[in-house]
This record gives sequence, structure tokens and C-alpha cells, in this order.
Amino acid sequence: MATASIPPTTEARDVFRELGYTVSEGGREFVAERKWRRVLVTVLCLDDDDLDPYLADGGDTPRLRCFVTWRDRAADLQERLVSAKPPYDWAVIGIDRDGEDFAVMEGAPGSP
Repeated sequence: MATASIPPTTEARDVFRELGYTVSEGGREFVAERKWRRVLVTVLCLDDDDLDPYLADGGDTPRLRCFVTWRDRAADLQERLVSAKPPYDWAVIGIDRDGEDFAVMEGAPGSP
């Protein structure tokens, strides 16, 4: 079982590969591509209280964003993102602690 302070980076890459995406190398942020979709994936853990560094819309970054965290923290992360109203389409993926299952939570209704 993974500890709460370790982000599910390997698990996030595995999820996107399972979904048929090509995944770039990198640390806690990577790009996943499939057909016309290019998604900037940001992996977070329980210790990531400050979302501001991850919310910026960097111009050349993909307009689709996905934030990945442990499943027991996904609803909290989704709520925080709804409040922050980032200027791009986004989703949250919550990964089970055993890495065997995940849930996708969409962004706020009416978000860009």
C-alpha cells in the first residue's frame, strides 16, 4: 500500500496507457496523447495544499488537463478545482491505493 505523501505517478501513467494514450516521460506532470487529444496530466498527493502552481494556463500547454490523486482525496480535489475555476477543461482521476481501479470525476458543469 502506498503512503499518503507519495503521489500516484506510476499508477497515473498506467491508467493513461490502459486508456490507449502515449505517455511522455517526466515527473509529476506529463503529457498524454491519443488521436487529437493532448492532455496535461498533473499528479498530486495529500501534501499538495497549494494548487496555485498547478492551475496556471501556460499558453502552450494543452487545453485539456487532468489531475490525478488517490481516490480518497479525489472528491476534495474536485471541489477545490470547482472553487478555483481554472480557465481550461479539466477532470480528476482518483486511483485506489492498490492501483487496481480508478474513478474519473469530470470538471464543473459549464466550465470551459
